Amino acid sequence: MSKIVADAFLGARLRIRQPATGYRAGSDPVFLAASVPASPGDSVLELGTGAGTALLCLMVRVPGLAVTGIDRNPGHVGLARENLSLNHLAGTIVEADIACLPKSVTSRRFDHVMFNPPYFDRRTGSASPEPEREASRSGETGTAAWIASGLRRARPGGTLTFIQRIEHLPRMLAEVGTRLGNVRILPMQPRRSRPAKLFILQGRKGSKGAFRLLPPIILHGSDRHLSDGDDYTEAASAILRDAAALALDG
Repeated sequence: MSKIVADAFLGARLRIRQPATGYRAGSDPVFLAASVPASPGDSVLELGTGAGTALLCLMVRVPGLAVTGIDRNPGHVGLARENLSLNHLAGTIVEADIACLPKSVTSRRFDHVMFNPPYFDRRTGSASPEPEREASRSGETGTAAWIASGLRRARPGGTLTFIQRIEHLPRMLAEVGTRLGNVRILPMQPRRSRPAKLFILQGRKGSKGAFRLLPPIILHGSDRHLSDGDDYTEAASAILRDAAALALDG
C-alpha cells in the first residue's frame, strides 16, 4: 500500500487515514452516508467499506449505531479499524469478500445496508495501471452480486442504499427488480448546466411503495469552474461540512 495520509471530513469532525495515491475517498461516501435514514440504536452494514469513510460519516451524524463494515482488502480493513480508534468510535470491521461472508455476518439482519460499488464496467472502459485503484473502480464481483448480498443481509422493511454512475441506472434498476419497494432515485448534478453524473438509489426490502424519481441535488453553485476554491451549494455544503442528512423521502 502507498504512503498513508490523514484527511479531514465533515468540517474536520473526522480524520480519515487513507492512501496518498490510488483510490482515495472524496465526497461520494459522504453523500452516501448522509442519505441513509438511520436512527440511534439501528444496525448498519456497509459492503466494501474501504478505509471506513462512509461508515464513520454516518456514525458522526447518528450516534449510537451498531455498525459492521466488510472489505476483502486487508490493508483497507486495517485502516478502517485504525480510523475507528482514531476518531473514538466503536464498530466491527470484517475482512471478507461480499460473495463469501462469514457466519458472524450471515447470521444477522441489519436495519440498513449501504455500499459504494465499483463504478466502471471493464467491458466498456480501460483499466487503471494502479492495482488498488483498479480493484476499487471495477472489481471482480459484479454489481448484481453486491445488490443480492445487500438484500440478503437487510431485514424485512430495512433499507438498501447505494451510489453509482448515472449511465448504470437502467441496469441497476433491472438488478434491483421487484425485490425493493419504495425506491427513490436522487440524481447528483455537478452544476445546473451539467447533466447528472451520479445517482443515489434507496429502497426498502419487501415494501410495496411506489417508485419516485426525485429532483436532483446540485453540488456547485456556479455554472462553470471559476477557481480552485470550492463553490458548493448551501445544500451540498451542509452535508459535506456540517454532517447534515440528505433526505430521500421528499
